[in-house]
Amino acid sequence: MPAGAAGGGAGGAPYRIMLVDDSAVIRGLYTKVISAEPDIEIVASVGDGEMALRALERNDIEVAVLDIEMPRMDGLTALPKLLKINPNLQIIMSSTLTLKNADISLRAMQAGAKDYIPKPTTTGALVSAADFKRELVQKIKVLGAARRKVSGGKAPSVAQPARFSADRRPAAAAPVAKPAARIALRTDTNRQQPEAIAIGSSTGGPQALMKVLGNLRRDLPQPIFITQHMPATFTPILAEHLSRASGWDCREGKDGEVVTPNRIYLAPGNYHMVIEVEGGRKIIRLNQNPPENFCRPSVDPMLRSLAKAYGSRLLVLMLTGMGKDGQAGSEVAVQAGGTVAAQDEETSVVWGMPGAVATAGLCSAVLPLDRMSAYLYERALRSAA
Repeated sequence: MPAGAAGGGAGGAPYRIMLVDDSAVIRGLYTKVISAEPDIEIVASVGDGEMALRALERNDIEVAVLDIEMPRMDGLTALPKLLKINPNLQIIMSSTLTLKNADISLRAMQAGAKDYIPKPTTTGALVSAADFKRELVQKIKVLGAARRKVSGGKAPSVAQPARFSADRRPAAAAPVAKPAARIALRTDTNRQQPEAIAIGSSTGGPQALMKVLGNLRRDLPQPIFITQHMPATFTPILAEHLSRASGWDCREGKDGEVVTPNRIYLAPGNYHMVIEVEGGRKIIRLNQNPPENFCRPSVDPMLRSLAKAYGSRLLVLMLTGMGKDGQAGSEVAVQAGGTVAAQDEETSVVWGMPGAVATAGLCSAVLPLDRMSAYLYERALRSAA
């Protein structure tokens, strides 16, 4: 995902966005945050889904920040109607951190929204939450750049990565610059059947996980470990959605839990999930060590622990996401003899995390999303001749 070739005043027009929220106070606070950014222009600010539809018909809008709970027409109802008017519109769902809204946000992403942003619980918190401000701006810019990649427009530069308050939510890290060099694939000479599968993802990850796991046959013997950048309120709901979509037993990992074959373990929000070997058994451990790559949970500590526990019998899959979380961990996995594959740029919402491992020469395969399930199944069942 390009970090942006040109600055806003050097060839790239500001990203054109729409704010949709029934609270005038929230819209005003969003406006205050965004108006400080020369690379973002608010072209519409409306109070419900019906007004958003009319505004989209009149304006060329690239990114919409869409509230979930609104009168007349809520965000989930408005979403498909907005995408019907403009299929390339990049939509960020906005909601308070409740289980109900987490479920709705995940359903919205399955229906075409690209990302979500949790609203602070009070307007006072919003004013003081610098991490939220950076996260909002970063996501707008990255998704705006993704929109222009599709439409052929020129993007302004993308700012420094957003940080996050470790006890609240992971924020967007900086996207990886699009490399000039070609991807150099490693020759996959590992003939061993993997004993574990690891998946890392961020922006666009819930949708990608639904597709990969939903199309994956359920007779694989390996446990699957997933770290998806996501707040603590969202991860149990994501586990439920993945279970329903795939038929697999998917659950949040619990500290001290013995790893079981043919089960999916999802890192809980605000915790790093790692694997330790104790008495010959693989045990899940959760910790709140400092964020890595601006995120907790982070992919890197998971991969480091899995490489230590499984060595050459580890298969890593890196899906769409901002930043480069997972690159360092993938290096450790490859050094231990493991295998790494990544989603290609064309099918990624943001080619940051998969792009980082692909351009670092760590991948044995770089594939479109619709080929991931077949690759995963074939590679997971590989055995020595």
